[in-house]
Amino acid sequence: MRSSATNEEFALAVSVVFDEFGGPEVLRLVEGPEPEPGPGEVRVRVRAAGVNAIDCKIRRGEFSGGRAAAPGSTLGNEFAGVVELTGADVTGVSAGDEVLGFASAAAYTESLVVPADQLVAKPSGLSWEVAGALSAVGQTAYNSLQELRVAPGETLLVHAAAGGVGTVAVQLARLAGVTVIGTAGQGNHAYLRSLGAIPVSYGDGLEQRVRELAPNGVDAAFDCIGGAAIEVSVALVADRDRIGTIVDQQLAEKFGIRRLRGTRSAETLARIARQVAAGELIVPVWKAFPLAEAASAHREVETGHVRGKVVLVMD
Repeated sequence: MRSSATNEEFALAVSVVFDEFGGPEVLRLVEGPEPEPGPGEVRVRVRAAGVNAIDCKIRRGEFSGGRAAAPGSTLGNEFAGVVELTGADVTGVSAGDEVLGFASAAAYTESLVVPADQLVAKPSGLSWEVAGALSAVGQTAYNSLQELRVAPGETLLVHAAAGGVGTVAVQLARLAGVTVIGTAGQGNHAYLRSLGAIPVSYGDGLEQRVRELAPNGVDAAFDCIGGAAIEVSVALVADRDRIGTIVDQQLAEKFGIRRLRGTRSAETLARIARQVAAGELIVPVWKAFPLAEAASAHREVETGHVRGKVVLVMD
Protein backbone atom coordinates (compact mmCIF):
# COMPACT_ATOMS: atom_id res chain seq x y z
CA MET A 1 0.00 0.00 0.00
CA ARG A 2 1.40 3.39 -1.04
CA SER A 3 0.39 6.80 0.31
CA SER A 4 1.42 10.32 -0.68
CA ALA A 5 1.76 13.48 1.42
CA THR A 6 1.35 17.01 0.06
CA ASN A 7 5.03 18.03 -0.01
CA GLU A 8 6.77 14.74 0.60
CA GLU A 9 6.22 11.30 -0.85
CA PHE A 10 6.32 8.45 1.58
CA ALA A 11 5.28 4.85 1.40
CA LEU A 12 3.75 2.35 3.75
CA ALA A 13 4.13 -1.39 3.51
CA VAL A 14 1.98 -4.21 4.88
CA SER A 15 3.62 -7.13 6.69
CA VAL A 16 2.46 -10.29 8.44
CA VAL A 17 3.47 -10.56 12.11
CA PHE A 18 2.57 -12.45 15.28
CA ASP A 19 2.81 -11.50 18.94
CA GLU A 20 2.35 -14.90 20.56
CA PHE A 21 2.98 -18.49 19.58
CA GLY A 22 0.00 -20.55 18.49
CA GLY A 23 -2.14 -21.60 15.57
CA PRO A 24 -2.43 -19.79 12.24
CA GLU A 25 -4.94 -17.41 13.81
CA VAL A 26 -2.11 -15.57 15.63
CA LEU A 27 -0.93 -14.13 12.31
CA ARG A 28 -2.04 -10.54 11.68
CA LEU A 29 -1.35 -7.68 9.28
CA VAL A 30 0.44 -4.48 10.27
CA GLU A 31 1.25 -1.39 8.25
CA GLY A 32 4.41 0.63 8.67
CA PRO A 33 6.93 2.78 6.81
CA GLU A 34 9.06 1.09 4.20
CA PRO A 35 12.51 0.18 5.57
CA GLU A 36 15.58 2.06 4.37
CA PRO A 37 18.55 0.07 3.05
CA GLY A 38 21.92 0.59 4.72
CA PRO A 39 25.37 0.07 3.20
CA GLY A 40 25.49 -3.11 1.16
CA GLU A 41 21.71 -3.54 1.34
CA VAL A 42 18.85 -3.43 -1.15
CA ARG A 43 15.15 -2.73 -0.73
CA VAL A 44 12.87 -5.01 -2.72
CA ARG A 45 9.19 -4.55 -3.48
CA VAL A 46 8.13 -8.17 -2.88
CA ARG A 47 5.86 -9.82 -5.43
CA ALA A 48 5.77 -13.35 -3.98
CA ALA A 49 7.06 -15.17 -0.89
CA GLY A 50 7.20 -18.90 -0.28
CA VAL A 51 5.55 -20.55 2.71
CA ASN A 52 7.48 -23.40 4.27
CA ALA A 53 6.94 -25.89 7.07
CA ILE A 54 9.64 -24.17 9.12
CA ASP A 55 7.52 -20.99 9.11
CA CYS A 56 4.73 -22.93 10.79
CA LYS A 57 7.15 -24.38 13.33
CA ILE A 58 8.45 -20.91 14.20
CA ARG A 59 4.87 -19.64 14.56
CA ARG A 60 4.07 -22.54 16.89
CA GLY A 61 7.11 -21.76 19.04
CA GLU A 62 8.99 -25.00 18.39
CA PHE A 63 12.36 -23.20 18.40
CA SER A 64 11.57 -20.82 21.26
CA GLY A 65 13.25 -22.72 24.05
CA GLY A 66 10.28 -21.90 26.26
CA ARG A 67 10.58 -18.14 25.78
CA ALA A 68 7.58 -16.01 24.84
CA ALA A 69 7.28 -14.66 21.31
CA ALA A 70 8.64 -11.18 20.71
CA PRO A 71 5.90 -8.71 19.76
CA GLY A 72 5.82 -8.17 16.02
CA SER A 73 7.72 -11.36 15.17
CA THR A 74 8.05 -11.94 11.43
CA LEU A 75 8.27 -14.91 9.08
CA GLY A 76 9.44 -15.89 5.60
CA ASN A 77 12.79 -17.05 4.23
CA GLU A 78 12.37 -16.67 0.44
CA PHE A 79 10.93 -14.13 -1.95
CA ALA A 80 10.96 -12.57 -5.40
CA GLY A 81 10.33 -8.97 -6.39
CA VAL A 82 11.61 -5.76 -7.92
CA VAL A 83 14.53 -3.72 -6.58
CA GLU A 84 13.32 -0.30 -5.41
CA LEU A 85 16.33 1.24 -3.72
CA THR A 86 19.99 0.39 -3.12
CA GLY A 87 22.19 1.44 -0.23
CA ALA A 88 25.76 2.65 -0.35
CA ASP A 89 28.45 0.32 -1.73
CA VAL A 90 25.99 -1.81 -3.68
CA THR A 91 27.11 -2.84 -7.16
CA GLY A 92 25.67 -5.18 -9.77
CA VAL A 93 22.03 -4.48 -8.94
CA SER A 94 19.90 -1.43 -9.68
CA ALA A 95 16.40 -0.09 -9.14
CA GLY A 96 13.98 -1.86 -11.44
CA ASP A 97 15.86 -5.17 -11.51
CA GLU A 98 13.72 -8.29 -11.08
CA VAL A 99 15.29 -10.54 -8.45
CA LEU A 100 14.75 -13.51 -6.18
CA GLY A 101 16.52 -14.17 -2.94
CA PHE A 102 16.56 -15.37 0.63
CA ALA A 103 15.98 -13.73 3.99
CA SER A 104 15.84 -14.75 7.64
CA ALA A 105 12.22 -14.93 8.85
CA ALA A 106 11.32 -11.60 7.22
CA ALA A 107 9.82 -12.12 3.75
CA TYR A 108 6.06 -12.01 4.51
CA THR A 109 5.93 -8.34 3.59
CA GLU A 110 5.38 -5.95 0.72
CA SER A 111 8.76 -4.24 1.26
CA LEU A 112 11.94 -5.98 2.36
CA VAL A 113 15.55 -4.95 2.96
CA VAL A 114 18.24 -7.62 2.55
CA PRO A 115 21.99 -7.72 1.90
CA ALA A 116 22.70 -7.45 -1.82
CA ASP A 117 24.61 -10.73 -1.79
CA GLN A 118 21.36 -12.58 -0.95
CA LEU A 119 19.85 -11.68 -4.32
CA VAL A 120 20.14 -13.12 -7.81
CA ALA A 121 18.61 -11.99 -11.08
CA LYS A 122 15.22 -13.54 -11.83
CA PRO A 123 15.36 -15.39 -15.16
CA SER A 124 12.70 -14.06 -17.50
CA GLY A 125 11.14 -17.49 -17.85
CA LEU A 126 10.20 -17.75 -14.17
CA SER A 127 6.80 -16.64 -12.92
CA TRP A 128 6.74 -14.54 -9.76
CA GLU A 129 5.09 -17.36 -7.84
CA VAL A 130 7.74 -19.93 -8.75
CA ALA A 131 10.60 -17.47 -8.23
CA GLY A 132 9.28 -16.53 -4.80
CA ALA A 133 9.02 -20.16 -3.73
CA LEU A 134 12.33 -21.38 -5.08
CA SER A 135 15.10 -20.52 -2.64
CA ALA A 136 14.30 -22.69 0.37
CA VAL A 137 13.39 -25.91 -1.42
CA GLY A 138 16.03 -25.51 -4.12
CA GLN A 139 18.94 -24.79 -1.83
CA THR A 140 17.88 -27.31 0.82
CA ALA A 141 17.59 -30.11 -1.72
CA TYR A 142 20.84 -29.25 -3.50
CA ASN A 143 22.89 -28.87 -0.31
CA SER A 144 21.44 -32.03 1.22
CA LEU A 145 22.34 -34.20 -1.75
CA GLN A 146 25.85 -32.76 -1.71
CA GLU A 147 26.22 -33.50 2.00
CA LEU A 148 24.93 -37.06 1.58
CA ARG A 149 27.46 -37.56 -1.25
CA VAL A 150 24.85 -38.99 -3.62
CA ALA A 151 26.59 -40.29 -6.74
CA PRO A 152 25.63 -41.64 -10.18
CA GLY A 153 24.57 -45.27 -10.20
CA GLU A 154 23.45 -45.23 -6.56
CA THR A 155 19.98 -45.65 -5.08
CA LEU A 156 18.52 -42.87 -2.94
CA LEU A 157 15.44 -43.11 -0.72
CA VAL A 158 13.55 -39.80 -0.36
CA HIS A 159 10.86 -39.55 2.32
CA ALA A 160 7.96 -37.16 1.55
CA ALA A 161 9.14 -37.02 -2.03
CA ALA A 162 6.10 -35.13 -3.35
CA GLY A 163 6.61 -32.12 -1.08
CA GLY A 164 8.53 -29.00 -2.06
CA VAL A 165 12.01 -30.13 -1.01
CA GLY A 166 11.35 -33.71 -2.03
CA THR A 167 10.21 -32.66 -5.49
CA VAL A 168 13.48 -30.83 -6.16
CA ALA A 169 15.64 -33.53 -4.54
CA VAL A 170 14.10 -36.24 -6.71
CA GLN A 171 14.78 -34.27 -9.89
CA LEU A 172 18.33 -33.25 -8.96
CA ALA A 173 19.19 -36.85 -8.10
CA ARG A 174 17.71 -38.16 -11.33
CA LEU A 175 19.66 -35.57 -13.35
CA ALA A 176 22.78 -36.90 -11.64
CA GLY A 177 22.07 -40.48 -12.72
CA VAL A 178 20.72 -41.70 -9.37
CA THR A 179 17.88 -44.18 -8.95
CA VAL A 180 15.30 -42.60 -6.63
CA ILE A 181 12.67 -44.33 -4.53
CA GLY A 182 10.22 -41.79 -3.15
CA THR A 183 7.66 -42.24 -0.39
CA ALA A 184 4.24 -40.63 -0.82
CA GLY A 185 0.54 -41.26 -0.54
CA GLN A 186 -1.08 -43.24 -3.33
CA GLY A 187 -2.50 -40.06 -4.83
CA ASN A 188 1.01 -38.75 -5.54
CA HIS A 189 2.46 -41.89 -7.11
CA ALA A 190 1.76 -40.84 -10.70
CA TYR A 191 3.30 -37.44 -9.94
CA LEU A 192 6.49 -39.06 -8.64
CA ARG A 193 6.71 -41.27 -11.71
CA SER A 194 6.49 -38.13 -13.84
CA LEU A 195 9.57 -36.84 -12.00
CA GLY A 196 11.47 -40.06 -12.66
CA ALA A 197 11.13 -41.61 -9.19
CA ILE A 198 9.90 -45.05 -8.19
CA PRO A 199 6.98 -44.37 -5.83
CA VAL A 200 6.29 -46.33 -2.66
CA SER A 201 3.55 -45.87 -0.10
CA TYR A 202 4.60 -44.78 3.37
CA GLY A 203 3.28 -46.39 6.55
CA ASP A 204 3.49 -49.87 8.06
CA GLY A 205 5.56 -52.26 5.99
CA LEU A 206 7.58 -49.52 4.28
CA GLU A 207 10.93 -51.19 4.94
CA GLN A 208 9.89 -54.40 3.21
CA ARG A 209 8.35 -52.56 0.27
CA VAL A 210 11.58 -50.63 -0.28
CA ARG A 211 13.66 -53.82 -0.06
CA GLU A 212 11.50 -55.36 -2.78
CA LEU A 213 12.08 -52.32 -5.00
CA ALA A 214 15.82 -52.17 -4.26
CA PRO A 215 17.13 -55.74 -3.97
CA ASN A 216 20.70 -54.44 -4.20
CA GLY A 217 20.16 -52.09 -1.28
CA VAL A 218 19.78 -48.37 -0.64
CA ASP A 219 22.93 -46.24 -0.60
CA ALA A 220 21.56 -43.07 1.03
CA ALA A 221 18.34 -41.71 2.50
CA PHE A 222 17.01 -38.16 2.62
CA ASP A 223 14.24 -37.52 5.13
CA CYS A 224 11.75 -34.65 4.87
CA ILE A 225 9.13 -35.94 7.31
CA GLY A 226 10.80 -37.40 10.43
CA GLY A 227 9.49 -40.01 12.85
CA ALA A 228 9.18 -43.60 11.70
CA ALA A 229 10.69 -42.77 8.31
CA ILE A 230 14.06 -42.29 9.99
CA GLU A 231 13.88 -45.70 11.64
CA VAL A 232 13.19 -47.26 8.23
CA SER A 233 16.19 -45.41 6.77
CA VAL A 234 18.45 -46.69 9.55
CA ALA A 235 17.33 -50.23 8.80
CA LEU A 236 17.97 -49.87 5.07
CA VAL A 237 21.18 -47.82 4.79
CA ALA A 238 24.42 -49.34 6.10
CA ASP A 239 26.32 -46.07 6.54
CA ARG A 240 24.49 -43.74 8.95
CA ASP A 241 26.64 -40.87 7.74
CA ARG A 242 24.64 -41.10 4.51
CA ILE A 243 21.26 -40.73 6.18
CA GLY A 244 20.04 -37.19 6.74
CA THR A 245 16.95 -35.37 7.95
CA ILE A 246 15.88 -31.76 7.59
CA VAL A 247 13.12 -31.97 10.20
CA ASP A 248 13.86 -34.27 13.15
CA GLN A 249 16.72 -33.14 15.37
CA GLN A 250 15.76 -35.52 18.18
CA LEU A 251 15.95 -38.69 16.12
CA ALA A 252 19.03 -37.44 14.30
CA GLU A 253 20.81 -37.34 17.65
CA LYS A 254 19.32 -40.66 18.78
CA PHE A 255 20.44 -42.60 15.69
CA GLY A 256 23.61 -40.68 14.90
CA ILE A 257 22.51 -39.52 11.46
CA ARG A 258 23.01 -36.14 9.81
CA ARG A 259 20.85 -33.14 10.68
CA LEU A 260 21.00 -31.46 7.30
CA ARG A 261 21.14 -27.67 7.18
CA GLY A 262 23.53 -26.45 4.50
CA THR A 263 24.73 -22.93 3.81
CA ARG A 264 22.57 -20.69 1.64
CA SER A 265 24.34 -18.83 -1.12
CA ALA A 266 23.50 -16.71 -4.14
CA GLU A 267 25.61 -19.04 -6.27
CA THR A 268 23.50 -22.09 -5.39
CA LEU A 269 20.24 -20.17 -5.81
CA ALA A 270 21.29 -18.88 -9.23
CA ARG A 271 22.17 -22.41 -10.32
CA ILE A 272 18.75 -23.74 -9.31
CA ALA A 273 16.94 -20.76 -10.86
CA ARG A 274 18.69 -21.37 -14.19
CA GLN A 275 17.72 -25.03 -14.14
CA VAL A 276 14.07 -24.23 -13.46
CA ALA A 277 14.00 -21.53 -16.14
CA ALA A 278 15.55 -23.98 -18.63
CA GLY A 279 12.91 -26.60 -17.86
CA GLU A 280 15.37 -29.04 -16.29
CA LEU A 281 13.54 -28.79 -12.95
CA ILE A 282 9.95 -28.04 -12.04
CA VAL A 283 8.75 -26.44 -8.80
CA PRO A 284 4.96 -26.70 -8.89
CA VAL A 285 2.93 -24.10 -7.01
CA TRP A 286 0.20 -25.98 -5.17
CA LYS A 287 -1.75 -22.89 -4.10
CA ALA A 288 -1.20 -19.14 -4.01
CA PHE A 289 -2.78 -16.93 -1.33
CA PRO A 290 -2.91 -13.15 -0.97
CA LEU A 291 -0.66 -11.79 1.79
CA ALA A 292 -3.76 -11.03 3.87
CA GLU A 293 -4.57 -14.77 3.88
CA ALA A 294 -1.28 -15.93 5.39
CA ALA A 295 -3.19 -17.86 8.06
CA SER A 296 -4.97 -19.87 5.36
CA ALA A 297 -1.63 -20.53 3.67
CA HIS A 298 -0.27 -21.91 6.94
CA ARG A 299 -3.30 -24.13 7.38
CA GLU A 300 -2.75 -25.51 3.89
CA VAL A 301 0.90 -26.33 4.60
CA GLU A 302 -0.04 -27.98 7.88
CA THR A 303 -2.36 -30.46 6.14
CA GLY A 304 0.81 -32.32 5.19
CA HIS A 305 -0.58 -33.03 1.72
CA VAL A 306 0.94 -30.23 -0.33
CA ARG A 307 2.44 -31.15 -3.69
CA GLY A 308 5.18 -28.61 -4.36
CA LYS A 309 4.87 -25.17 -2.77
CA VAL A 310 2.39 -22.79 -1.17
CA VAL A 311 3.03 -19.12 -1.98
CA LEU A 312 1.93 -15.71 -0.76
CA VAL A 313 1.40 -13.12 -3.49
CA MET A 314 1.31 -9.36 -3.09
CA ASP A 315 -0.83 -6.83 -4.97
